[in-house]
Amino acid sequence: MKKKLFPFMMFAVVAVFLAGCTEIDQPITPDSEGIWNSYFVYPLSWLITQVAEFFNENYGLGIVVVTLLIRFVLLPLMIKQTKNTKRMQEIQPEMMKLREQYSSKDAQTQQKLQQETMAMFQKHGVNPLAGCFPLVIQMPILIAFYHAIVRTTEIANHNFLWFDLGETDPFFILPIVTGLTTFLQQKIMMAGNPAGMNPQMQIMLYLMPVMIAVFAFIFPTALSLYWVVGNIFMIVQTLLINGTFKKKDEVESST
Repeated sequence: MKKKLFPFMMFAVVAVFLAGCTEIDQPITPDSEGIWNSYFVYPLSWLITQVAEFFNENYGLGIVVVTLLIRFVLLPLMIKQTKNTKRMQEIQPEMMKLREQYSSKDAQTQQKLQQETMAMFQKHGVNPLAGCFPLVIQMPILIAFYHAIVRTTEIANHNFLWFDLGETDPFFILPIVTGLTTFLQQKIMMAGNPAGMNPQMQIMLYLMPVMIAVFAFIFPTALSLYWVVGNIFMIVQTLLINGTFKKKDEVESST
């Protein structure tokens, strides 16, 4: 049942994203119409504005605080995703044995392989789709936050640190930091994941930071600020989660 529902959920996320992209150049206001604007983008825009006004109209600080707030709200989902990924890694040897045992390509053998694989998942309490569900939930929120930053007019009219939030960084410091933190975040996430040795993942490790850095050179620094804060949070989060799992494994192995 979950396998049947998952494509529809992914389609819904993409549909929401594409619908929002058509209005990326339109300022977000209380009068903006549509479910995407009313229930996703405007509430985040309002929250950024309220936090900024609390800090004497410091919209840069508003972006930092709301970014951290959103990341903390999504933290339980990330922990759940990490736990499921770790369990999937632990049962990889058992999965390989099953594939070797049922290596024949005939339909009956492949059906038996699927049955045995599902039985193994149930035995170890692993859901192969659990790693995707947190992503499905996160994407609309993060995309809406991106829209809120881009479409909130007040943000473009304020400064933060050495840069104008509505313009590109004149010293190119923030785009470079954005690319470096994106690379570091991905590197740390792959460090404890055997899939990180996959050639495709290795290509993304270097390609994604370059792409993000290029975007950061082009887009207003408000977005770069959001990316940097989010990346730093993810780096710390990954280190803490991996450290917690490592200590737990050491305790279990010693008992």
